[in-house]
Amino acid sequence: MKPLVFFGAEICRRRKAANLTQECLAEITQFSRSLLGFIERGERTPSRNFAQRCDDALKAGGELVRLWEHATRDASPRWFRGWLDVEQEARALHTWQPLVVPGLLQTEEYARAVIRGEPGISERQVERAVAARMERQEIFTRADPPLFRAVLDEGVLHRPIGGREVMRRQLERLAEAVESPRIGIQIVPLELGMTTGILGGFVIAQLPGSPDTVYIDSATNGHVTNRLEDVEVIQSRYDALRAEAQPRHASIALIREAEKLWT
Repeated sequence: MKPLVFFGAEICRRRKAANLTQECLAEITQFSRSLLGFIERGERTPSRNFAQRCDDALKAGGELVRLWEHATRDASPRWFRGWLDVEQEARALHTWQPLVVPGLLQTEEYARAVIRGEPGISERQVERAVAARMERQEIFTRADPPLFRAVLDEGVLHRPIGGREVMRRQLERLAEAVESPRIGIQIVPLELGMTTGILGGFVIAQLPGSPDTVYIDSATNGHVTNRLEDVEVIQSRYDALRAEAQPRHASIALIREAEKLWT
């Protein structure tokens, strides 16, 4: 039995032993019933936070977390797993992306095209990584979703990742995302020619009762830190980028214009 299928089956077995319906366990853990169903069938990759909440709810004594570690050992890089916990707990996320759409706003097809660009990655690893990325987006369906603010370089809208249809759907997804009062997107126009932040993307996570934490992209392993000096530098860059970005209505217009070019 595949590790993800075994993990899901164990969740289901323990849930039934506790006389809980999917609806009840979903309410206790504050995840959606649909996500719980997918995971119990082994069709989605759970986060550590999901495994921990189910472990607590079902009084598994850490066994579900241990199974999760085995089941997901190649779904996300080890260095990235610490950030997943930060992302799950954040009350606000602010990101700058000069090259690609942020993972939390990617369509499945776009994510697959991006992940396939990793040298030497197998198709099995691609599919598990795509599933893990889609599962991360469940934070927007929670009762208390985080505030998400993204500043993107205009080049992101025109980089042909995955082909015309993939790009059209991805830009359609961005336009739909900003309809949520919890999600904001601003575009930095190419005509500005600015170089602030051009060397890489980053994310700032604001956590309740804890210092801000940042994730910084790199060509090898991303870097996660809450070191005050690093956070202040990243915050300063983000403020500069946001000041140069177009306001919401103008940014949406740029997204819509680019979407038409991919039709």
